[in-house]
Parts: sequence; structure tokens; C-alpha cells
Amino acid sequence: MRPLPLLVALLMTLSVPLPAAQAAPAEAPNRIFQGRDLFGLQYAADPQIRPDGSAVAYSRRSFDIMTDRGRSSIWLIDTDSGQQTPLVTGAGSHSSPRWSPKGDRLAYVSTAEDGRPQLFVRWMQNGQAAKLAELLDAPESLTWSPDGKWIAFTMFAPDSKQPLGEAPPKPENAQWAPPLEVITDIVYRTDSSGYLKPGYTHVYVIAADGGAPRQLTFGAFDESGPLSWAPDGSYIVASGNRNENWRREPVNSELYRISIADGAITPLTTRNGPDTNARVSPNGKHIAYLSFDDKFMGYQNLELYVMNADGSDARSLTASLDRSVDRVEWAPDGRSLYIQYDDQAVTKVARVTLNGRVTPVAEGLSGSALDRPYTGGEFTVANDGTIAFTSGTGARPSDISIARGGRTKQLTALNEGLLGGKTLGEVRALEVKSSFDQRDIDAWLVLPPNFDRNKKYPLILEIHGGPFAAYGPVFSTDNQLYAAAGYVVLYTNPRGSTSYGDEFANLIHHKYPGNDYDDLISCVDAAIAQGFVDPNNLFVTGGSGGGVLTAWIVGKTNRFKAAATQKPVINWASTVLTTDIATFMPKYWFDKMPWEDPDAYWSRSPLSLVGSVKTPTLVVVGDQDFRTPLSDSEQYYQALQLAGVPTGLVKVPGASHGGFTARPSQSAAKASAILAWFERYKSKPASGSQPAP
Repeated sequence: MRPLPLLVALLMTLSVPLPAAQAAPAEAPNRIFQGRDLFGLQYAADPQIRPDGSAVAYSRRSFDIMTDRGRSSIWLIDTDSGQQTPLVTGAGSHSSPRWSPKGDRLAYVSTAEDGRPQLFVRWMQNGQAAKLAELLDAPESLTWSPDGKWIAFTMFAPDSKQPLGEAPPKPENAQWAPPLEVITDIVYRTDSSGYLKPGYTHVYVIAADGGAPRQLTFGAFDESGPLSWAPDGSYIVASGNRNENWRREPVNSELYRISIADGAITPLTTRNGPDTNARVSPNGKHIAYLSFDDKFMGYQNLELYVMNADGSDARSLTASLDRSVDRVEWAPDGRSLYIQYDDQAVTKVARVTLNGRVTPVAEGLSGSALDRPYTGGEFTVANDGTIAFTSGTGARPSDISIARGGRTKQLTALNEGLLGGKTLGEVRALEVKSSFDQRDIDAWLVLPPNFDRNKKYPLILEIHGGPFAAYGPVFSTDNQLYAAAGYVVLYTNPRGSTSYGDEFANLIHHKYPGNDYDDLISCVDAAIAQGFVDPNNLFVTGGSGGGVLTAWIVGKTNRFKAAATQKPVINWASTVLTTDIATFMPKYWFDKMPWEDPDAYWSRSPLSLVGSVKTPTLVVVGDQDFRTPLSDSEQYYQALQLAGVPTGLVKVPGASHGGFTARPSQSAAKASAILAWFERYKSKPASGSQPAP
């Protein structure tokens, strides 16, 4: 037995630590953004302005370092002074604040009592709160009736499965295997919920002072919000699809008027395409909603429509906007509407008159994605026209701002305590023209902290997913971590990206991946032309659609020293047959089914290019990913291994496609693994270049 291990073991049992083992205290704060900082980030979501415009209730999202999970509390901000007040905090998660019509009460959802989401109402004058009922599932799409007496919501209603045969009788106290699982629906699992329980989502109403909820809709169909009440409280408008073949029609939905008195359902639309986000006008004469005529294109703009309350005389107000509308609210006077949309990578709120005139009133909205810089955001409007919205920058996650009287004011600064003392990477726009057709391509660089343009830096090309989505000049933890490690980060909106119009997005219709590759390489060349990027140290990564393009790029060129493809599609045929959106993907992204045109699927699959790959490529995926399933990543890893290409497979335990970076420890570890992979293959810095810190 060697004495040293024994001595160490004995010393470790001592209650007093050895002086030599103590870590030296920090001499100064670390001013570089680090993985541990993810736990300290906060961001604002779901801003709900009080009807009189005097205050904003919002969800304040943060992270618990002990449980490694996000948490939500509800805070109140005075719109004049900016003073904040904690409204619903403490144990559990608290979200979905919704004001009563008079602003005297606030409905919300909380898990405070036993971990299950329940519906509460808080009386603002005395601060008392009460649970309205014992609900069996999470209430969603909370909406007050105009008289403040009722709250409508949607909720999942369990159903029983039809048996298929039966096991023999089980002896008393016998320990048998679990019963068979019988699946018959075409959609039987989703990335957000996993394997689905039998049942349907329906509309309910409950008295605002408590009592048993009343189910309004029934049947083997789903309804969804947002819900909208008629001004007289006689009916609710919801979205759904009650057609016989609804399970196989992922985009088709209709608007339905649901009678409060007897639950009678009246269809208001019959369009082949989505009819959703209904809003009944203040006078009850019109209904605004979002829709398009489905032409089975990869991308289609949602337009703002207005129709009479009976469903007649529907007309588009934004056909000439050439941007997809994400949200809509009526102005209090009913003479115009407010919409949210992305325009050239900037999220805006605009006022739309009933003759279709569009006037932007706020911009710079920011969403709740922290890891990557996707466009997005939320807003609401008060009776006096004040707009509350989530706002952010390349240096800060979402805060709360208001637009009033032509002026914008930021009300919160949730991350100044954490990020105010940090030197972050500067986000800088980069002008690019595609080598393919000279189109303008939006791109941005994130520069390393303490950037010196006289030095040369390694570059990471980071590609967005979707592919029909858009990046913008907003905050990103991944990009800041990459920049903090000494890399210039390049991110772009190649053809196929949204916010540039229908034509630009559909340049990749039925040909993705395609010339988006040329756009991305043109962006890399433009970054190198700046003079501070080392052309011998280029790296590439991206997630989902960006993972597809990462694997495609390394099959087309050997310019990159290393790559990390995250949650990719590798084999389109296998993905279509295992994804949770199998009813959508082949219909909109391909002309035919995989067995009808296997060549089309194979020619667009990165797996077809494995024989050309020489780039060391890491594969990263969540082991509960049902959108681009784990099996695709494993195919690519195995193929690269067989081809003799340096590779590794990183699985994120318990992570879905959408929840890939939901837990801070995994988000930080994933970025660290990618950086470690790149460091392994990075060349020695050229003369005058900047080594990674």
C-alpha cells in the first residue's frame, strides 16, 4: 500500500482545512462574462399594462443555482416613477398576470401550494389573493370577461384510450410487467410535452370570485387561445380545428364563436390555412385575426385580417406590408389596431388603421431566448394608448419599456448588478453581399472584450435555426461566452431568414440547404476582409437548422478548422419519419413523401456528403429531442467515425429540442464543450494575433 493516498485520505477527514489547500482570495472581480454568470441573469417577459396605464405587471424570470432551473415571479412597475414592487414571489413559479377590466384585480397562475399550476386572483386594494378552484391541469390563455365577473381559459381534459386486447387476469400481489402502451394517433409525442397523454384541450369559464369551472367545449378536438370575449359577454372566440381530418392538417385552423349560455359552437371561418389570434373589437362589430391562404410554401406571411362579427366580409389590412404579423390588439377606440412584426431583424410594434395604413410606434423589442440572438418580444396596450413591451440590446437581455406620447422610456434594468461590471463583446453590424446573386445579407460580429483591431482573432460562424427564423442585434449568452474566450463571433440572416419578406424567405423553398451556403461563406469572407480575423482559424457551429447547415458546410468545404453541429437534421428521410412535426415537414418542405422521391430527400441530407468531410466535427444533441431526434445525431456521429473523421458525441441529459439550454449548467457546459473542441484544433496564433484568454 502506498502511503501517500492513505495520508491524503486521512487529511480529508479533518474538520479543519489545511492552510495550503485554501484557495487564494480574488484580488479583483472578473470582468469577463463566464458560464457561472448564466445563473445570475434575469429577464422580463409577458408585460401586462394596467388598463389605466399607471402600472405594468410582468413575469420576472431568474435562475435558482441550487436546483439549476428557471423560476418566475410577478412584479409591478409604476409607469411614471419606474418604482418596482414584488407582487407574487416566494416558493413556486408565478406567471401569466392578467388585469381585470377595471384594474382592481390580477389573475395569475402559480405553483406555490403543491407544485401544480393553479389559478389565483389578487385583490390589489388589500393585497389578498385566493385560489379560485382546484384545477386538474394547468390553465392557459387567461382572459377576463368585460364585466369582470368571469375568467375564461383553456385546459387539457384527460380522456381514456381505447384498449387493444387485454392481458390475462393478474394473481393477487403478483409483480407483473407494466401494461402495453397502445399508440394510434399520428401525433403521439411533442418536443415540448414528450409522449402525450390521451385527452383534448378545451375552453372553460370560472367565476372571478371562485367556484367550480364550467367546461364550454367538448369532443375529440382541441381549442387554443388567445381567447377573446364579446363586449356583452355573450360569447368567446377561440381557434381550433374541428374538421374530421384535423390531425393531419397542422396548419389549418378556424375561428369559432362559443356561446357562454349553452356552449353552442358557430364556425366563423372556412379558409384553407390558419385562422388564429382572434380579437373582438371594443364595439363588438368586428373581429381581427391573423391568417393566410395556405399555398403549401415553406414560409408564408401571417396577415392581419378584419371581418364582421358574423364572419362575413373578411379583408386583409397588411397584404402590402410583406412582413409576418405575430400579435394583434385593438386600440381602445376601436378605430385602429396594434401589431407586432419583425422588419429586417428588428422587432417592432405598429399602429394599423382600418384602411391598412401602418405606422411604427415602438421598436427594439426583445424576446426570452437567452442562448442565441433570436428576434421576438411581447407587448400590451392600455386604454390611454400607452404601450408596454419587452426591450433589449446586444448587451442586455429583455427589460420592460413603455411607449407613450411618441416617447419611449425603459423602466427596468434587471441585469445592471451583474453585467454593469462586465466587459462584454460589442455587437457590430457587418455589410455583406452574397456571392451568389449580390443580395444584401444582414450579419453581425460580436467582438472579444478589450478588442484590438490591430490583432488577428479566430472566428466562429454561428448559424441560426428554423430555417425560417431570424437573428437580430440582441443579447446572446452563447455568443458572449465565445467572444469572452477570444473569438470573433459572426452571425447572419442568410436567405430563408424571416423579416425580409416572403420572397427572400422562400428562396430556399424545396431547396434547403442550398444557396444559403453561399450567403454564409460570403459573410465569412466579409468578416476576414475587416482585417482582424485570422483566415487560418475559422470555426463553425449552429443549432437545429443551423446544425443542418453546419454539417452541410463541412461537406462542401475544408476551410474550417473544426465544427460543432447542434441538434441537426442529418438524414431528411429518417427525420421526417421520427420528428414530432411529421404532418408538417414533408407537406411544406418537400414535394413528396420519402418513399415517393427518395433522391430529393437524400440530395438535401448532410449524410450524403460524409465522404467529403475532413473537418473534425462535434455532434451535440439533447437526449429527449423529438424535433430533430437523437437518432439523426447518432447516425452522423457513427458515419463520421466510420469515415475516420475526428468526432465526438455530446448528449445533454433530459434536454428537448426547445429546452436544449433551459438549465444554466447545461447551457454553460455545452458552450464550454464546443470551445474545448475548437481549442483542440486551433492553429497557433499568427504573428500579431490575439490568443484566447
